[in-house]
Amino acid sequence: MSAPERRRALVTGAASGIGAGAARRLLGGGVEVLATDIDRRGLAALSELGAETLIVDLADLRDRDRVIEAAVGVDYLVQAAGIIRLLPIEKVTVEDWRDVFAVNAEAMFFLCQGIGATMPAGGAIVNLSSSSAKLANTTEAAVYAASKSAVLSITRSFAYSLAPIPVRVNAICPGIIDTPMQDAVLEQVSAIRGMTPEQLSDLRETSVPLGRGASPDEIAELIWFLLSDGAGYMTGQAVNFDGGLVTW
Repeated sequence: MSAPERRRALVTGAASGIGAGAARRLLGGGVEVLATDIDRRGLAALSELGAETLIVDLADLRDRDRVIEAAVGVDYLVQAAGIIRLLPIEKVTVEDWRDVFAVNAEAMFFLCQGIGATMPAGGAIVNLSSSSAKLANTTEAAVYAASKSAVLSITRSFAYSLAPIPVRVNAICPGIIDTPMQDAVLEQVSAIRGMTPEQLSDLRETSVPLGRGASPDEIAELIWFLLSDGAGYMTGQAVNFDGGLVTW
Protein backbone atom coordinates (compact mmCIF):
# COMPACT_ATOMS: atom_id res chain seq x y z
CA MET A 1 0.00 0.00 0.00
CA SER A 2 1.27 3.43 -0.78
CA ALA A 3 1.25 5.29 2.53
CA PRO A 4 1.25 9.03 1.99
CA GLU A 5 2.63 11.15 4.79
CA ARG A 6 0.52 11.25 7.94
CA ARG A 7 -1.91 8.50 6.95
CA ARG A 8 -3.81 7.58 10.10
CA ALA A 9 -5.88 4.58 11.16
CA LEU A 10 -8.22 3.72 13.99
CA VAL A 11 -8.16 0.10 15.15
CA THR A 12 -10.74 -1.08 17.68
CA GLY A 13 -10.21 -4.20 19.77
CA ALA A 14 -6.50 -3.55 19.35
CA ALA A 15 -5.21 -4.97 22.63
CA SER A 16 -5.01 -8.56 21.43
CA GLY A 17 -5.76 -11.00 18.64
CA ILE A 18 -6.71 -9.75 15.19
CA GLY A 19 -6.89 -6.11 16.27
CA ALA A 20 -3.36 -6.22 17.69
CA GLY A 21 -2.09 -7.91 14.53
CA ALA A 22 -3.71 -5.25 12.36
CA ALA A 23 -2.31 -2.43 14.49
CA ARG A 24 1.22 -3.87 14.30
CA ARG A 25 0.96 -4.28 10.52
CA LEU A 26 -0.21 -0.71 10.04
CA LEU A 27 2.52 0.68 12.27
CA GLY A 28 5.06 -1.37 10.36
CA GLY A 29 3.77 0.13 7.12
CA GLY A 30 4.28 3.69 8.30
CA VAL A 31 0.67 4.43 9.21
CA GLU A 32 -0.12 6.32 12.40
CA VAL A 33 -2.42 4.21 14.60
CA LEU A 34 -5.01 5.14 17.19
CA ALA A 35 -5.58 1.87 19.06
CA THR A 36 -8.64 1.44 21.25
CA ASP A 37 -9.68 -1.29 23.65
CA ILE A 38 -10.99 -1.84 27.16
CA ASP A 39 -7.76 -3.70 28.05
CA ARG A 40 -5.21 -1.22 29.38
CA ARG A 41 -2.38 -3.75 29.63
CA GLY A 42 -2.80 -4.97 26.07
CA LEU A 43 -2.76 -1.42 24.72
CA ALA A 44 0.48 -0.67 26.58
CA ALA A 45 2.38 -3.02 24.26
CA LEU A 46 1.15 -1.08 21.22
CA SER A 47 2.00 2.21 22.86
CA GLU A 48 5.59 1.01 23.11
CA LEU A 49 5.52 0.44 19.33
CA GLY A 50 4.38 4.01 18.72
CA ALA A 51 0.60 3.78 18.69
CA GLU A 52 -1.65 6.37 20.26
CA THR A 53 -4.00 4.55 22.63
CA LEU A 54 -7.45 5.17 24.04
CA ILE A 55 -9.06 2.99 26.71
CA VAL A 56 -12.78 2.69 26.02
CA ASP A 57 -15.76 0.40 26.43
CA LEU A 58 -17.64 0.44 23.13
CA ALA A 59 -20.83 -0.62 24.88
CA ASP A 60 -20.77 2.81 26.56
CA LEU A 61 -22.32 5.57 24.44
CA ARG A 62 -20.05 8.23 25.90
CA ASP A 63 -16.97 6.19 25.13
CA ARG A 64 -18.16 5.70 21.55
CA ASP A 65 -18.45 9.46 21.23
CA ARG A 66 -14.88 9.81 22.55
CA VAL A 67 -13.64 7.41 19.87
CA ILE A 68 -15.53 9.18 17.09
CA GLU A 69 -14.18 12.56 18.19
CA ALA A 70 -10.61 11.26 18.41
CA ALA A 71 -10.83 9.61 14.99
CA VAL A 72 -12.20 12.48 12.91
CA GLY A 73 -10.51 12.46 9.52
CA VAL A 74 -8.73 9.10 9.80
CA ASP A 75 -7.88 7.42 6.52
CA TYR A 76 -8.56 3.88 7.69
CA LEU A 77 -10.89 2.19 10.16
CA VAL A 78 -10.41 -1.41 11.29
CA GLN A 79 -13.21 -2.65 13.54
CA ALA A 80 -11.93 -5.73 15.36
CA ALA A 81 -13.61 -5.18 18.73
CA GLY A 82 -15.94 -7.99 19.69
CA ILE A 83 -17.23 -10.07 22.60
CA ILE A 84 -18.65 -13.56 22.80
CA ARG A 85 -20.97 -15.38 25.22
CA LEU A 86 -20.80 -19.16 25.01
CA LEU A 87 -23.96 -20.83 26.28
CA PRO A 88 -26.31 -23.64 25.32
CA ILE A 89 -28.76 -21.92 23.01
CA GLU A 90 -31.70 -22.66 25.33
CA LYS A 91 -30.00 -20.74 28.15
CA VAL A 92 -29.39 -17.48 26.28
CA THR A 93 -30.98 -14.47 27.98
CA VAL A 94 -32.12 -11.12 26.66
CA GLU A 95 -29.21 -9.58 28.56
CA ASP A 96 -26.73 -11.84 26.75
CA TRP A 97 -28.23 -10.84 23.41
CA ARG A 98 -28.13 -7.11 24.18
CA ASP A 99 -24.60 -7.17 25.61
CA VAL A 100 -23.16 -8.95 22.57
CA PHE A 101 -25.02 -6.85 20.02
CA ALA A 102 -24.06 -3.61 21.79
CA VAL A 103 -20.39 -4.17 20.97
CA ASN A 104 -20.41 -6.42 17.91
CA ALA A 105 -23.12 -4.72 15.87
CA GLU A 106 -24.43 -1.50 17.41
CA ALA A 107 -21.01 0.04 18.08
CA MET A 108 -19.79 -1.03 14.65
CA PHE A 109 -22.77 0.64 12.96
CA PHE A 110 -22.37 3.94 14.78
CA LEU A 111 -18.60 4.08 14.35
CA CYS A 112 -19.09 3.54 10.61
CA GLN A 113 -21.65 6.32 10.70
CA GLY A 114 -19.72 8.78 12.85
CA ILE A 115 -16.24 8.19 11.47
CA GLY A 116 -17.01 7.18 7.89
CA ALA A 117 -18.57 10.52 6.98
CA THR A 118 -15.40 12.37 8.05
CA MET A 119 -12.95 10.15 6.17
CA PRO A 120 -11.14 11.60 3.17
CA ALA A 121 -11.53 10.40 -0.39
CA GLY A 122 -9.70 7.11 -0.78
CA GLY A 123 -10.37 6.04 2.79
CA ALA A 124 -11.28 2.48 3.66
CA ILE A 125 -13.03 0.51 6.40
CA VAL A 126 -12.56 -3.15 7.28
CA ASN A 127 -15.15 -4.74 9.59
CA LEU A 128 -14.37 -8.07 11.24
CA SER A 129 -17.24 -10.52 10.91
CA SER A 130 -16.79 -14.30 11.32
CA SER A 131 -17.26 -17.58 9.49
CA SER A 132 -19.96 -18.15 12.12
CA ALA A 133 -22.03 -15.58 10.21
CA LYS A 134 -22.37 -18.26 7.52
CA LEU A 135 -22.34 -21.43 9.64
CA ALA A 136 -24.55 -22.63 12.49
CA ASN A 137 -22.75 -25.70 13.83
CA THR A 138 -21.47 -24.04 17.02
CA THR A 139 -24.85 -23.33 18.57
CA GLU A 140 -23.21 -22.28 21.84
CA ALA A 141 -22.16 -19.15 19.93
CA ALA A 142 -25.57 -18.45 18.39
CA VAL A 143 -25.81 -14.86 19.63
CA TYR A 144 -22.27 -14.10 18.51
CA ALA A 145 -23.06 -15.63 15.11
CA ALA A 146 -26.18 -13.50 14.78
CA SER A 147 -24.21 -10.36 15.61
CA LYS A 148 -21.59 -11.26 13.02
CA SER A 149 -24.32 -11.77 10.43
CA ALA A 150 -25.43 -8.22 11.25
CA VAL A 151 -21.87 -7.05 10.52
CA LEU A 152 -22.25 -8.22 6.92
CA SER A 153 -25.42 -6.21 6.46
CA ILE A 154 -23.86 -3.15 8.11
CA THR A 155 -20.88 -3.47 5.79
CA ARG A 156 -23.06 -3.61 2.67
CA SER A 157 -25.15 -0.62 3.75
CA PHE A 158 -22.17 1.61 4.46
CA ALA A 159 -20.42 0.47 1.29
CA TYR A 160 -23.30 2.04 -0.64
CA SER A 161 -23.62 5.04 1.66
CA LEU A 162 -19.95 6.03 1.64
CA ALA A 163 -19.17 5.18 -2.00
CA PRO A 164 -19.75 8.77 -3.24
CA ILE A 165 -16.86 10.09 -1.07
CA PRO A 166 -15.39 7.53 -2.04
CA VAL A 167 -14.72 5.43 1.06
CA ARG A 168 -14.68 1.66 0.62
CA VAL A 169 -16.17 -0.71 3.21
CA ASN A 170 -15.43 -4.43 3.29
CA ALA A 171 -15.75 -7.25 5.80
CA ILE A 172 -13.63 -10.27 6.62
CA CYS A 173 -15.06 -13.57 7.84
CA PRO A 174 -12.24 -15.26 9.79
CA GLY A 175 -12.33 -18.93 10.65
CA ILE A 176 -10.09 -20.45 13.32
CA ILE A 177 -7.58 -17.77 14.35
CA ASP A 178 -5.14 -18.14 17.24
CA THR A 179 -6.55 -15.49 19.58
CA PRO A 180 -7.67 -15.25 23.23
CA MET A 181 -11.27 -15.49 22.01
CA GLN A 182 -10.47 -18.76 20.26
CA ASP A 183 -8.97 -20.06 23.52
CA ALA A 184 -12.21 -19.17 25.31
CA VAL A 185 -14.26 -21.00 22.67
CA LEU A 186 -12.20 -24.17 23.10
CA GLU A 187 -12.32 -24.07 26.89
CA GLN A 188 -15.99 -23.19 27.36
CA VAL A 189 -17.58 -25.10 24.48
CA SER A 190 -15.62 -28.25 25.31
CA ALA A 191 -16.88 -28.05 28.90
CA ILE A 192 -20.47 -27.69 27.69
CA ARG A 193 -20.07 -30.68 25.37
CA GLY A 194 -18.19 -32.87 27.85
CA MET A 195 -14.96 -32.94 25.82
CA THR A 196 -11.42 -31.78 26.41
CA PRO A 197 -10.25 -28.57 24.72
CA GLU A 198 -7.74 -30.67 22.78
CA GLN A 199 -10.46 -32.94 21.45
CA LEU A 200 -12.57 -30.00 20.35
CA SER A 201 -9.56 -28.32 18.73
CA ASP A 202 -8.79 -31.47 16.75
CA LEU A 203 -12.42 -31.77 15.70
CA ARG A 204 -12.55 -28.17 14.51
CA GLU A 205 -9.28 -28.31 12.59
CA THR A 206 -10.22 -31.51 10.79
CA SER A 207 -13.22 -29.64 9.37
CA VAL A 208 -10.86 -27.15 7.68
CA PRO A 209 -9.63 -28.26 4.24
CA LEU A 210 -6.20 -26.75 4.86
CA GLY A 211 -6.11 -28.57 8.19
CA ARG A 212 -5.06 -25.72 10.47
CA GLY A 213 -5.92 -22.41 11.99
CA ALA A 214 -4.20 -19.10 11.22
CA SER A 215 -2.32 -16.45 13.14
CA PRO A 216 -3.39 -12.83 13.69
CA ASP A 217 -0.39 -11.73 11.64
CA GLU A 218 -1.66 -13.72 8.65
CA ILE A 219 -5.07 -12.08 8.66
CA ALA A 220 -3.40 -8.70 9.22
CA GLU A 221 -1.95 -9.05 5.72
CA LEU A 222 -5.47 -9.36 4.28
CA ILE A 223 -6.57 -6.31 6.27
CA TRP A 224 -3.57 -4.41 4.89
CA PHE A 225 -4.56 -5.38 1.35
CA LEU A 226 -8.21 -4.37 1.77
CA LEU A 227 -7.13 -0.96 3.03
CA SER A 228 -4.66 -0.54 0.18
CA ASP A 229 -5.00 1.04 -3.24
CA GLY A 230 -4.62 -2.49 -4.62
CA ALA A 231 -8.16 -3.19 -3.41
CA GLY A 232 -9.45 0.09 -4.81
CA TYR A 233 -12.23 -1.60 -6.80
CA MET A 234 -13.52 -3.67 -3.88
CA THR A 235 -16.35 -2.52 -1.66
CA GLY A 236 -19.30 -4.18 0.04
CA GLN A 237 -17.56 -7.57 0.04
CA ALA A 238 -17.36 -10.30 2.70
CA VAL A 239 -14.02 -12.05 2.26
CA ASN A 240 -13.61 -15.51 3.81
CA PHE A 241 -10.32 -16.18 5.58
CA ASP A 242 -10.81 -19.68 6.92
CA GLY A 243 -8.67 -22.26 5.13
CA GLY A 244 -11.58 -23.32 2.92
CA LEU A 245 -14.07 -23.90 5.74
CA VAL A 246 -16.63 -21.71 3.93
CA THR A 247 -16.62 -21.31 0.17
CA TRP A 248 -19.57 -18.97 -0.35
